[in-house]
Amino acid sequence: MDISGTQLRAVRAALFTALVVTLSAASHVLLSRAPLPPATVAAIAAAVFAIAYATAGHERGYGHIAALLIPLELAADTVFTAGQHVCYGEAGGPVAGPLRAVGFDVLCGGAPVGTPLARMTAEGHGTASLLADMDPGAAWLLLGAHIGVGLLAAAWLRRGERALA
Repeated sequence: MDISGTQLRAVRAALFTALVVTLSAASHVLLSRAPLPPATVAAIAAAVFAIAYATAGHERGYGHIAALLIPLELAADTVFTAGQHVCYGEAGGPVAGPLRAVGFDVLCGGAPVGTPLARMTAEGHGTASLLADMDPGAAWLLLGAHIGVGLLAAAWLRRGERALA
């Protein structure tokens, strides 16, 4: 079966994007205990889809899938962290003051993504205190979670590649 057709490439890229963005956003929200700005999630989804579509021309092995999936998840995590700090900052509330003048209020608008997950794990702490008082070990926990989930997701995607081919 030819898996390089445009429609099939788009479907494969969409599935890959859905998996990467969902796993990265959910694990980031659960481990950071803070929601994500919707514009950041949308930007990551668009970037991951473009990369996945460009590389979906033929069947990939487990190593190739994991080599693409894990760095994309880690890059998404970095962007998510930056988005949280820009949008929720030290005060933990909406963007105000000089940042509003340069348009960050547009970036941070809309209902935060993952708010129910963040509320479930926050244990009564505010977003500001969580972002400001992160334990240094949390970064290693987040890295380990992304790598572990990335390896499992790569195995799942590889099985789908094999089934499709």
